[in-house]
Amino acid sequence: MTISRRRLLSSGAFVAAAPFLQLIPPGLIDRASVQAAPAGAGTGEWRHALSLFNDIKYPAGFKHFDYVNPDAPKGGTVRQIAIGTFDNFNVTISGVKGVVAAGIELIYDSLMVPALDEVATAYGLLAETVRYPEDFSSATYRLRAEAKWHDGTPVSVDDVVFSFAAFRNNSPQLSAYYRHVVKVEKTGEREVTFTFDGPGNRELPQIVGEMMILPKHWWEGTDASGRKRDIGQTTLEKPLGCGAYRIKDFVPGRSVVYERVPDYWGAKLNVNVGRDNFAEQGFEYFRDLTVGLEAFKGDQIDFRTENSAKFWATAYDFPAVKDKRVLLEEFEIRSRGVMQAFAFNVRRDKFKDARLRRAFNLAFDFEEMNKQLFYGQYKRINSYFDGTELACSGLPQGAELAILETVRAKVPAEVFTTPYTNPVNGNPEAVRSNLREAMRLAKEAGYEVRDRRLTNAATGEVLKVEFLVSDPTFERIALFYKPSLERLGVEVTVRIVDDAQYENRTRQWDFDVIIKSWGESLSPGNEQRARWGSQAADQPGSDNLIGIKNEAVDALIDRVIFAKNREELEAATRALDRVLLWHNYVVPQWTYNKQRTARWDRFSRPAQLPKYGAAAFPTVWWYDADKAARVGKRS
Repeated sequence: MTISRRRLLSSGAFVAAAPFLQLIPPGLIDRASVQAAPAGAGTGEWRHALSLFNDIKYPAGFKHFDYVNPDAPKGGTVRQIAIGTFDNFNVTISGVKGVVAAGIELIYDSLMVPALDEVATAYGLLAETVRYPEDFSSATYRLRAEAKWHDGTPVSVDDVVFSFAAFRNNSPQLSAYYRHVVKVEKTGEREVTFTFDGPGNRELPQIVGEMMILPKHWWEGTDASGRKRDIGQTTLEKPLGCGAYRIKDFVPGRSVVYERVPDYWGAKLNVNVGRDNFAEQGFEYFRDLTVGLEAFKGDQIDFRTENSAKFWATAYDFPAVKDKRVLLEEFEIRSRGVMQAFAFNVRRDKFKDARLRRAFNLAFDFEEMNKQLFYGQYKRINSYFDGTELACSGLPQGAELAILETVRAKVPAEVFTTPYTNPVNGNPEAVRSNLREAMRLAKEAGYEVRDRRLTNAATGEVLKVEFLVSDPTFERIALFYKPSLERLGVEVTVRIVDDAQYENRTRQWDFDVIIKSWGESLSPGNEQRARWGSQAADQPGSDNLIGIKNEAVDALIDRVIFAKNREELEAATRALDRVLLWHNYVVPQWTYNKQRTARWDRFSRPAQLPKYGAAAFPTVWWYDADKAARVGKRS
């Protein structure tokens, strides 16, 4: 299962996204009909929650999540940071056309929402209950009668059907993600059924439950000037929503402010108790991280997640930190693993040989970069699921080995004989040794050095590589890497482009190497097809930017998706991880397993934050008027 975009924002782990959560008030539904039944039990009992492997924490009718303050005061504002620009409020074309505004998810609700203290459990929001048959071949959601759009219109089954079609038809990534849904239909006054293309895919009921629901009547209507709206195009008209917030004000590309809806239909639902505490949430846009940092220092921003090791080590020594008006705090990230890497476009002939790709890894001096650029704060990534129990290690054994045996003839021999490790540099002797090995592999891949340039021996073509980036921070990283590759004879250029150009080029696979990060949940599933699956490699806009087409990888993804229990899921994921690593599709970079944060001390939080929520800011925090008075008036 992918990490939902709302969950990412509510954890505070990413800069410009947005949150979620919600559920059933006591007495709304008969308890006898809302059972946390075991997965596969019966032929479709109505359930208040879904869990991948039946480990539901909260019973039907619970009062609130354990990690919120049910008495948190409501009010105040919070100003957050976003980098770049925006020109669109239409979420269905995110990543396809335009750049969607930060926080836009705040105006919408979804059928189900995850708890931030459970690995893979979702509870009803727009849907009061859900049911599915033993074989997971379909899922039926019953909508809440009280759910309403901000204009007072009830949220309907037609809205759900319309939303699914809109996302699937306009988003290549979601089209791939939803490709196992063959039919969506109204099966009752408030019931909608999703029919899947086969049995056994136990994640599919939760996948469709994550979907944000859009208002069909609004999107099929006309704007103030009488023009018919188009769900396939960008818009800066304020969309109609049904969530806790609505858009109050915005300046295109510069700022957007959301205000809490006074008569929000779901305000008293138990999954909403203790959250959405701010009267207003604002996002201010800055062209890069440095300008954003200065704005924070000047008290134009309240809260900042610091992703730069250099800034964290050197930039927070200003007076407000020294006198404790600004607080620095790190929060452990337990909700995800990550692969961040230099990613090759293997559609291009020059990157089709894994030996050459491994040579690039041998030339990467992470240890020196970590010392010079990152103040020694990072550790090297050694897995596509780094930081989780799903990462492979050592040699395969037990259930993982048994799974790998089914694809033995289609994977690198090293999968069975050699634990995967990244090369270690950091001193002149190690660098020289690794460069010699890199040159040996390059020669095996058909290259030789001519006039100090690495040249394809068969075609005479010099190996030229462009690193495509859209951020000065990544430009600095690529420039540090460049001299090591030039020592091999690679002709390297680093090209920085704006966000729009970057999106256009990556959508069309017009790149050699990019810096890419994939966040992995603790329960991987169908999103793996969108990232590494053969079909996604031919879908423009999909997350398979590398262009992987590999039968063994496809087979292992299926083993992950159709795992029948947690143990099988872990074994299949480790097998997939090991095969991806040994194909050397990427040069792994680095990670830091804590969220670094800085905030002006105007806010309070529950004593116990959610285990999988990191800072969970601003989701479960609130404005503290007494603290704010001590800090002083905002700039």
